[in-house]
Parts: sequence; structure tokens; C-alpha cells
Amino acid sequence: MEGVTVVTRLRIVKRRALPTGLNGLVRLMPPMAIRDDVQHENTVEMIDRLMQIEKLSADQQQYLETLVELVEVYEARRHAIDVSGLSGVRMLRHVVEQREMSATDLAKLLGVHASLGSKLLKGERQLTWDHAKTLAAEFRVSPVLFMEA
Repeated sequence: MEGVTVVTRLRIVKRRALPTGLNGLVRLMPPMAIRDDVQHENTVEMIDRLMQIEKLSADQQQYLETLVELVEVYEARRHAIDVSGLSGVRMLRHVVEQREMSATDLAKLLGVHASLGSKLLKGERQLTWDHAKTLAAEFRVSPVLFMEA
């Protein structure tokens, strides 16, 4: 029953802007080890909300990174997918191919010059954290998957 309350609480909060300070974010949803799918869903929902913010405050960025790490740990335990050997570029190519997107489509999605889409897919240019967040929101995955080790 607690999980249902949390889901409802997050949906109500969606109507308002998220706090910019760490204390406000922690009061809204304390970061803690994820134990079940309801907590996972709530945490992913908060990550999605944060990734929609154009410019995160330093506290929001720290909070987001913490939540992403918590989700990664949970998913590694519960929903493990072997991505070893997949670089950020290979992951990018994979999701772009799955959506049947072109390099130009990728560039449009990222809001960059058309030539950069091709360079990113070839591995000639690195994705930025902002690019990874945009891709993660579009493909509903962790932004970390697109970043190089």
C-alpha cells in the first residue's frame, strides 16, 4: 500500500516544478536502495522528470546521478542485460537502427547540426551528457548507456 501512496504522490507533484535544492528533492523522494518494482517505477519517474529540465541546478544534477546509480544497481540485480562490450557508440547505433532513424533524424532529435549526427554514429565525436539525457528520455533507458567508460 505504501508504494501506491508514493506513485500517487509523484503524480500530484508533477503539476509543480521540482525543488532546485537537495533538501527539497530529498524531502520529496528520499534516495534509498530500490527493493521492488514499485520503488523502481517511482525512481525512474523522478529521473524522467529531472531529465526534462533544460538546465539542472548543481543539487538537481547530484540527485539525478544518485537516482541513476540506484536504478542501475537494481536493474543489474533484477533485470540484468549483458551490455559488456557495448560502447556508447554501439549502443547509440543499436537504438537508432531499431527506430529506423537516419543520422539526420538523430541530429534533429539532439538539436544539433545535421553533420554531427553522422559523426556521432561513426564515433568521430563523443556524446555530451545533455545528448545522453535526450537520448535516454527518447529511448527510455539510462543515459549512462550512451556514455563511454
